[in-house]
Amino acid sequence: MSEFLSETEGCDLLARLFRARGYAIERNLLFREYGVEFHVDGWDAKARVGFEFLSSEDDDHDDLNLAEYQTLAAAQQRGELALFIIDEVEPLSNADLALQANEFLDEVADAVRTRRSAGPARKRASLKKKSAAAKASLGKNSLSKNKKQVVAKKTVAKKKATVATKARAVKTSAMKRPTVGAKKAAGKKIVKKKMAKKR
Repeated sequence: MSEFLSETEGCDLLARLFRARGYAIERNLLFREYGVEFHVDGWDAKARVGFEFLSSEDDDHDDLNLAEYQTLAAAQQRGELALFIIDEVEPLSNADLALQANEFLDEVADAVRTRRSAGPARKRASLKKKSAAAKASLGKNSLSKNKKQVVAKKTVAKKKATVATKARAVKTSAMKRPTVGAKKAAGKKIVKKKMAKKR
């Protein structure tokens, strides 16, 4: 066995390393996304992490051309997938391949941790903004409620004053004007006085 790895040996090593790091790697799958189609050597569809060992042995350079490689690299930059691509152009030993693959997997793990920690931080910031907005609107609402209460109290006071004034006016006018019964009684007295005078 030579010091440098064949594609089969390299893929076996990578599959063991990725699985040891918790990835459910499936081998030799058809990858069809972003307008790119090729047979990927190892892929965890759920985690969207995998590897491709490019070699002339399987005509991989024809299967995944430079434009397609750049498309996948752009998707990786956006954090949509993580694909470890090794090209046989530079021969690798077991140790070299293991070192590079572990560095790649460390970077993927760091990126996942960063996204996860940024998620709660974003949620906390969003909650703070919402609570501050709620407090501000509550302050405005309580001010407007206070204003409404003051206006309502003034209106009630005016109505009470108006009612009291009307009641006083009614009392006063009732005192000035005799009632119908009082008029009749007064009329009788006047008639009696006139009759007494006539006698």
